[in-house]
Amino acid sequence: MNKQRILAHFHESAEVKIQAASLLAQPIEQAVELMFTALSNGNKILACGNGGSAADCQHFAAELVGRFERERLPLPALALTTDTSIITAVGNDYSFQEIFSKQVQAFGQSGDVLLALSTSGNSANVLAAVEVALEREMRVVALTGKGGGAIGKLLTEADVHICVPHDRTARIQEVHLLTIHCLCDGIDVALFGGDAND
Repeated sequence: MNKQRILAHFHESAEVKIQAASLLAQPIEQAVELMFTALSNGNKILACGNGGSAADCQHFAAELVGRFERERLPLPALALTTDTSIITAVGNDYSFQEIFSKQVQAFGQSGDVLLALSTSGNSANVLAAVEVALEREMRVVALTGKGGGAIGKLLTEADVHICVPHDRTARIQEVHLLTIHCLCDGIDVALFGGDAND
């Protein structure tokens, strides 16, 4: 791999983020408000996704339960991607499509938020989790790309769709990670005020 190819990755990533910023700022702000309201009311956030998106779910939950950039009490967030016994039992006894929806049925309650990540918007198991969340009167924040896919079509006006305007999975995931950091920062500021860096 030569230096020019490496530089091209950096430049494309930066360009995608700049282009996405003006489009995504408002839905990210709406997502923060949705999550803030849920947490303020004693509810929780569940997160699901596959592969790199699974790692992003765990990253998000870790930032809320641990901390982002300030000392504070833990906040209730749960990645549905981490319990291998549940995932393999459901995958074996039912289907891989139900590994998240069964957990949403078990842990999700009205007023909770589902953070659903799918770069294509078409991950069948994430789509199934969104369907169950909506049935349980949970709100959904969906992080997608590539036009939003089936998940984008399923969301209601009460939900938030953060769709990265790009078709390359790596670039979409990079914007998703930045979005997660924006969500964590926004939640901290909404709950505790001020700026952690002041």
